[in-house]
Amino acid sequence: MNYWAIFKKGIFEMNPIFVLALSLCPALAVTSTVFNALGMGLSVMAVITANNIVVSLIKNFVNPKVRVPVFITIIATIVTLIILILEAYFPAVYKELGLYLELIVVFAIILARAEVFAMKNGVVPAAIDGLGMGAGFTLAMLFIAGLRELFGTGMLLGGTSLAIQVFPQSYDGPMIMILAPGAFLVIGLLIGMFNLIGEYQEKQAAKAKASQQFAMQRGESA
Repeated sequence: MNYWAIFKKGIFEMNPIFVLALSLCPALAVTSTVFNALGMGLSVMAVITANNIVVSLIKNFVNPKVRVPVFITIIATIVTLIILILEAYFPAVYKELGLYLELIVVFAIILARAEVFAMKNGVVPAAIDGLGMGAGFTLAMLFIAGLRELFGTGMLLGGTSLAIQVFPQSYDGPMIMILAPGAFLVIGLLIGMFNLIGEYQEKQAAKAKASQQFAMQRGESA
C-alpha cells in the first residue's frame, strides 16, 4: 500500500476545506490570526488521527446499525481529552479558541473519514489518512489565516512573542480582512483557485494519457 499517496491526498486532491468544502465553520471563525488557526488545525489533526486509529481497531466489533453513535462517542471522548490537555498545558491556545474546541465533535470531516476510510482499512493506513487529512486541514487554515492577518493588520502571529511585522507599521489594512466577510472572500477565492488548478491537472493528465495511447497505437501499427 502506498502510504505517501494516502497522506498527500488529504493535502491536495481531497483537501477538507478547499476541495471537499467540509468543516468551513472553523475556517470562518478562527482564522483571523495565524496563532488561532494553528491551534485549531493541530487540535483537529490530533482528533482525526486518534479517531481513525480507534475506529480501525474496533471496526469488527461495531454493529453497522449503531456505528454513527459509536463514532460520535469516540470523537467526543478524544475532543474532551484534547481540551483538558490544552487547558492544562497550553492555556493561551485554550483561551483563544474557547467554545470552538468543543465544536470539533461535529466537524464533518472527522466523521466522514471514520465512515469512508477507517472502517475499511487497517490501523496504519487509517492513521496516515488521519494525519494527511489533518495536515491538509491545518495548512488550509494557516493559508487562510495568513492572508487575512497579513492584509488586515500587516503582520503575522500578532499578539504573540513571535510576532512578525511584514508591512510597515504605518500600514492601515482593510478591517474587512479580519472580520467574517473577509473570511468568506478569502475562502471563496482560494476554493476557486484550487478548482482551476484541479481542472488544469485533469486536462494535463488527459492529454498525457491520449499521447501515450497514440504512441502505443503507432508502435503496434509499425
